[in-house]
Amino acid sequence: MSEHVILVDEKDNQIGTAEKLDAHKKGVLHRAFSIIVFNSNGEMMLQQRAKTKYHSGGLWTNTCCGHPRPNEDLLTAAHRRLKEENGFDCELAKLFEYTYQVKLDKRLTENEFLHVFKGVFDGVPKLNPEEAADWKWISMEDLRKDIELHPENYTQWFKLTLDKWK
Repeated sequence: MSEHVILVDEKDNQIGTAEKLDAHKKGVLHRAFSIIVFNSNGEMMLQQRAKTKYHSGGLWTNTCCGHPRPNEDLLTAAHRRLKEENGFDCELAKLFEYTYQVKLDKRLTENEFLHVFKGVFDGVPKLNPEEAADWKWISMEDLRKDIELHPENYTQWFKLTLDKWK
């Protein structure tokens, strides 16, 4: 079954829908979200994308990413993907939003109106192996140092999100 994404204008108004892979091939602007989960010690949960993902496989990134389906509320979609990818759910609060466009591997383009959410969770995720290969808790200080030393190990949108999050 093919997934569809919501196409939007620069103000996040819906203007249509498209098949997900086709949207990434054409580089059209669509709605997306990123979730960043912390534990009560202030450490961030990172996810290593499954190597078999259609782009950015094997790279480290934020806890969870996704796209709301047509006619699906953004927050509902965020909770759905958190459970699908990581096997848990938690309360989420929206932090900020921004648009970005970057070239990816496999001749794809990410062009997203990205909504960023934050949550708190102290358990152990139950990863979906089709989505994630590994996970870890990391302090913000250690994360920023590692990104500086090894930027190629992280997804482009995650690095952009951290730059916007002071």
